[in-house]
Amino acid sequence: MKLTKFLTIENIRQGALISSKKRALELVGKIIAESLNKSCGCEENEGICPIECFGNLFKREKLGSTSLNHGIALPHAKLPSSSTLSLENPIAVFVQLETPIDYEASGNKEVDLIYAVMFPEESCEQYKGCLQQIAQRLSDKTLIKQLRNAESAEEIWQLLEYADNQVIEQD
Repeated sequence: MKLTKFLTIENIRQGALISSKKRALELVGKIIAESLNKSCGCEENEGICPIECFGNLFKREKLGSTSLNHGIALPHAKLPSSSTLSLENPIAVFVQLETPIDYEASGNKEVDLIYAVMFPEESCEQYKGCLQQIAQRLSDKTLIKQLRNAESAEEIWQLLEYADNQVIEQD
């Protein structure tokens, strides 16, 4: 599973100043809504509301923290098909935080890298194994270190693409 499969360079934020888990999820919701609305050519008051995206991510997070080891979080949620705009494919966001935040992670490890995914509600079964594969890919300590040190969205994108190509060569 490629880390860049559901991600675009436009959905990467580097050096984000975020103060809490809630603010991080709000940013992710905003990026997802903007990306989806842009792709469908929706006007600002049409399309998907950022609050709806945030609400679904926040509701999922209440079930249990989506933090992984090594200061990484993998928030994920379904986007209901009853939305103004339905999601056809999963959409991902990557955020590198300026400073780590309390993410209510096991072991009280703060989080500074967030890879978030929103799935279409009607096709969740199809993507069931994706989260585990993404989590496994994001456990590479060398990649994590490089992502933390990246100084632009373009550099983050290049690191993720390079990691994707390494996996293809190994298969």
